[in-house]
Amino acid sequence: MNIIKKITIVILASITLQAYAGEMVDKSMSAENVNNVSIESLRGDVTIIGWDKKEVSVKGELDDKAERFIFEKHGSTIKIKVVMPHSNNHGWHSGGSTLTIKMPKDSRMNFSGVSTDVILSNLISSSEVHTVSGDIKATDLKKHVELSTVSGSVKSQNLSGKIRLSSVSGDIKDRNSRGRLILRVVSGDIESRSHASEVFVNNVSGGIELALDKIDELEVSTVSGDVDSRLTLNDSGVVKLSSISGDINIRFQSKVQANFRLNASAGGDLENELTNDKAKRAKYGPSSKLYFQTGDGSASFKANTVSGTINLSSK
Repeated sequence: MNIIKKITIVILASITLQAYAGEMVDKSMSAENVNNVSIESLRGDVTIIGWDKKEVSVKGELDDKAERFIFEKHGSTIKIKVVMPHSNNHGWHSGGSTLTIKMPKDSRMNFSGVSTDVILSNLISSSEVHTVSGDIKATDLKKHVELSTVSGSVKSQNLSGKIRLSSVSGDIKDRNSRGRLILRVVSGDIESRSHASEVFVNNVSGGIELALDKIDELEVSTVSGDVDSRLTLNDSGVVKLSSISGDINIRFQSKVQANFRLNASAGGDLENELTNDKAKRAKYGPSSKLYFQTGDGSASFKANTVSGTINLSSK
């Protein structure tokens, strides 16, 4: 009798698995008194859209290997999860769920995945996305934005608030961001055309290309990557740049007013096209420095390199 029961349980479990694997989903739920939506889909494509309705909607197709689909409310949180087997011998890089999720735009959203590509837009409270090998595309996000991937790329447009974008080996491309912007990559390239007043950029070996408007604070550090930036610096702004062997090329707005302190410690070159001031080589050793001022010197600009070139010019 016990053996029959065990066989019956196994059969029912198989039926349940087959019912979810590859199943089409079209579900919705009231989001009254909900302020957070938590989403997990380990592989595939997920689109997340904010709307004005107090409702969460999920449409699409589940992963062929999905064991269960969870769509439920716990207090002020709605949880959406595609449950996958604990071990996946076939890897995470093919197949997956394809889902479109619509949710109240003023609710917080957090997403986690592995090889999931994520598209998200029109969320105005808080958005957090963490994936491993997937790409992230984000548009019209506000307040608190944190988007991270390991080997994928991040593309963003019209983000505002406190923004943090990161990748290890992928590229970051940011357009028209505002507020406080943090960009971090190890070996990929960074490109940003931003109106953010506070910008912090860190890269190791990839290139950095920036077009920045009305900067109050800018910090950029790189090891071997080159930095190329067009910069409008506010009168009381502060800029700190550093590289090991990478070159730094900064083009300012006309009539920038700042106090400049440039240093090269191991044979690097310091080039000044803003004034007639020239770099001074140390009497002993390969170091050099270039100190000068433009206008009333109200802003502060400091740049250091070991063996790279620092070039300053105006637009």
